[in-house]
Amino acid sequence: MSTTRRTQAPEPRFDVAVVGAGPAGLAAAGEAAHQGARVVVIDSSEQPGGQFWRHRSEAAGVADDGALHHSWKTYLALRSAFDEGIGSGAITYLPVTSVWMAQRVAATDGFLLRLTPSYGAGRAAVPSVRAGRLVLATGAYDRQLPLPGWDLPGVIAAGGIQAFGKQNGMLPGKRFVIAGTGPFLLSVAAGVAHQGGHVAAVLESSNLMGWLPRAHRAAGVPAKALEGVEYVGAFLKHRIPYRPRTVITEILGEDRVTGVRTARVRRGGFVVPGSERQIDGIDTVGLGWGFTPQMELPVQLGAGTRQDSDGSLIAIVDEDQRSTIDGLFIAGELTGVGGAALAVLEGRVAGRVAGAEAAGAVSGARGAASGARGAASGARGAAASSACSSASAGRRGATRSELRGISRQRSFAEAMNLAHPVPAGWQHLLQDDTIVCRCEEVPASALREVRSSMAGEDLRTQKGLNRAGMGWCQGRVCGFAVSCMASGADETESASSVSSGEVGQPGASRPGAASRPGAASQPGTESQPSAVSQPSAVSQPSAVSLAQSAKRPLAQPLPLSELAALADLE
Repeated sequence: MSTTRRTQAPEPRFDVAVVGAGPAGLAAAGEAAHQGARVVVIDSSEQPGGQFWRHRSEAAGVADDGALHHSWKTYLALRSAFDEGIGSGAITYLPVTSVWMAQRVAATDGFLLRLTPSYGAGRAAVPSVRAGRLVLATGAYDRQLPLPGWDLPGVIAAGGIQAFGKQNGMLPGKRFVIAGTGPFLLSVAAGVAHQGGHVAAVLESSNLMGWLPRAHRAAGVPAKALEGVEYVGAFLKHRIPYRPRTVITEILGEDRVTGVRTARVRRGGFVVPGSERQIDGIDTVGLGWGFTPQMELPVQLGAGTRQDSDGSLIAIVDEDQRSTIDGLFIAGELTGVGGAALAVLEGRVAGRVAGAEAAGAVSGARGAASGARGAASGARGAAASSACSSASAGRRGATRSELRGISRQRSFAEAMNLAHPVPAGWQHLLQDDTIVCRCEEVPASALREVRSSMAGEDLRTQKGLNRAGMGWCQGRVCGFAVSCMASGADETESASSVSSGEVGQPGASRPGAASRPGAASQPGTESQPSAVSQPSAVSQPSAVSLAQSAKRPLAQPLPLSELAALADLE
């Protein structure tokens, strides 16, 4: 057998690599190219826009009038600059391509990105690229929480319903219930109604009174208020019922969704006795509990992280979007979910500074990275600001106007997180046989058993003992929920509320359901609720467990042939 190894052709080299072509990525690419940098943009989608500006197929020649989009003019302006950069040769665009491994090669050599097709077999046309500066703008995806029946056909992430409608010009169903928390539910419901679907109800787990002490933050971003008025008009026009402090306790159906059971909840997640109702004739349920930043690449590169106000793991950056790794810039939802307007602002700053650094116009990058490390102790950029001020007078970082805009958008995002938290008590809606990890079909009882009997208090231990998060999605869907259940969030023991009927425990009140985590009932018997856990006020996982969920040796599923080819290289 021959032992000759093949040699790969040298990787294409660029000044700046941008991963992601959504709001932050498009803005970063345009600004970096404007600084004279040679830019490569790597994106998993077939066309630019990201999830926020997902639109009709350009390859099929279908025009999009922007009716389902916000800030469509902003997209058109960013897209124009992007296309101009491609035309001039300043920007190289690699669509339908994912980064499965990112490496910091050396201080003088920048980053090596190994690429693979986003779907399908074969190798990427360009297997790898090198860049002196790297901007990560990979965005976020819908956070999901398990509940009885969520694995039925017809249950879709709320963002999936919106993306389906934007890209295909049609809906995945006819009669919808949209449930979860946050203003995004309004956008999804309004879009469904605009496309001719019937929304039977929008169920918001939070109490809108949570906005009252934070109204001043909303006033700083008037565009958000205008969006809210638009949604109110759509709800009135289409007579969409909006029910705050209401959750789905069970999704009904045998081989597909046919209805939902709902109930009102009090503070702390307690179900209000007598508030249960059933909505039948449903074929689609959209669920959304905020968003999870796609942190695989920042964590893989060793960038500093912290836990945001919504419980998400996010990257630490300074006011110029520098991370704790020299040459690595991070923008958009990876620094905290805040919407497209904020992502565009951060993307512009990141692209401008990265492009200027590549051209040698900016100094003090190492000091800025040190400042970003200091930001981990509290405010996002306070410690970083002083470090950045020592940079050269000619630096092209964030302007005062951009800093003010970012500050206002961040303030609004934090207010939204606090007004629409992940609801307390959600774990108590889970029956023992409720599937939590859908890839590996791991039920809630298995997670509870591992935690109570085997000290499985983090995601890694749970994965090793019951395979939760070990399937095709590698914990992207179930990671947050598994981390919560492993860390014990929502598991404050109390029996007094059971006798008063306050705790929402559908699983404990039905025949065959367990009365405590890990205890299985015998078939045909009714469990007696004793020492049942009471929901706590906070339902967040540990930062350690979230980091474990995001730390994947391979950031993207890929054929084994990619690894074999890598091993064959000299």
